[in-house]
Amino acid sequence: MKVLKDIIYGVDLDSIRGDTNLNINSIEFDSRKVKKGSLFVAIKGKNVDGHSFIDKAIENGASAVIYNDYNFKDQKITFIKTPNTRKSLSLVASNFYENPSKKIKLVGITGTNGKTTVATLLFNLFNKTGIKSGLISTINIKYAGIEIENHQTTPDSKKINEILSEMLENQIEFCFMEVSSHGIDQYRINGLKFYCGVFTNITRDHLDYHKTFASYRNVKKRFFDCLTSDSFAIINSDDKNSKFMVQNCLSKIKTFGIKNLADNNGKILEIDFSGMLLKINNKEFWTPLVGKFNASNLLAVFSVANLAGIKSIEILRILSQTKGINGRFEIVKTPNNAFVIVDYAHTPNGLQNVIDTISQIRTKNEVFITIIGCGGNRDLGKRSKMGEIVLNGCDKVIFTSDNPRYEKPEKIINDMLLGINPNNMKKISKIVNRKEAIEKGCSQLNSGDILLVVGKGHETYQEIKGEKIPFNDIKIVKESFS
Repeated sequence: MKVLKDIIYGVDLDSIRGDTNLNINSIEFDSRKVKKGSLFVAIKGKNVDGHSFIDKAIENGASAVIYNDYNFKDQKITFIKTPNTRKSLSLVASNFYENPSKKIKLVGITGTNGKTTVATLLFNLFNKTGIKSGLISTINIKYAGIEIENHQTTPDSKKINEILSEMLENQIEFCFMEVSSHGIDQYRINGLKFYCGVFTNITRDHLDYHKTFASYRNVKKRFFDCLTSDSFAIINSDDKNSKFMVQNCLSKIKTFGIKNLADNNGKILEIDFSGMLLKINNKEFWTPLVGKFNASNLLAVFSVANLAGIKSIEILRILSQTKGINGRFEIVKTPNNAFVIVDYAHTPNGLQNVIDTISQIRTKNEVFITIIGCGGNRDLGKRSKMGEIVLNGCDKVIFTSDNPRYEKPEKIINDMLLGINPNNMKKISKIVNRKEAIEKGCSQLNSGDILLVVGKGHETYQEIKGEKIPFNDIKIVKESFS
């Protein structure tokens, strides 16, 4: 329970109507969860406007409402008008939970690719060194033996502060959190204090939401703009947008890279499907992870751990024993000595990185097959790019359904095949049913052949017409050989 005047401290206020010396039991932005003593924050979303549910929130017992646009009646509760209720939600949530981000070392990882891998590897590494740590990732939320399913890469601001508060109660010292462009744009991280921000890379993604790459990039930059002078920014010097990201950034800046000179440099010495021999700052170690993109991810992890005071030799020892992340270049060796790789890549750059890695390892005496689709109701412009990449890099391609959502899978596949080189036609099969496509791909493998199943990775469902239907690429691959 907190007093309203303390909860709204720091909020940009237009006006207050009513008493602010009230006890508040909870912060809610869903009117169905409001109870007696709640503060209701009306959020305008893409499909639903919380202002339409203010009356319902009051009926359910709200003591106060934060709003931007509302026609008053005779309600005897407190109304607080703000120019941006999303920003306000972040600040009141931080205040309600006593600003937990100021008491924990919060590390935010942002970028188009690599967020989940970097965050998860950091969580595992720090815990193995005895530093109690928590994780907020696309896959799940973890701390102190607790594991919670997560449905947003970056949860809403109330959930973030609630989780950070619970982590502190469990003596967690560090929290590693994925920071998505949606989370930044919707002010879910507003008011959080970051110990460190990590930039992995940036390429085309989420243009259905951001409309242009420049807008997407500028939103990502806002994360680094919010870092304070006593925090750190760790950036990938190999990415051409890295300097832009930290332009006018107040924090101390550290770099990592493979191609370009950096504070922490890496080099791939050997690579095959069992792992890589890497050199980081002239120290060699073996890792079970595969690919240049993973070498970059490991450099980011090394940079954060080194900054936190963990000795280099200890970092490399633990990383040499660290397994990959579910659905991120996850390799299944089949009974007939073929290789199936399941990966989450769902952007042109992510797909190109995976195919380049496989091409670097393969002998070209084997057959390389890829099974791919694209998500429905998302960026249309990347579909033909992904189709072109996979057809140019593989021997055979099976086009199938991904998460079609409210689109017809056949239409999505046709979009992926727009403008293709006629010479690639003989490589193409279309099997809309994803399970059948995976089974067909597996049945075509001989010894040494490679099958890439791409797009869904760790996901355990398919989104079809508003329903999430249980579906797991890895499970179907394994069942195909059982």
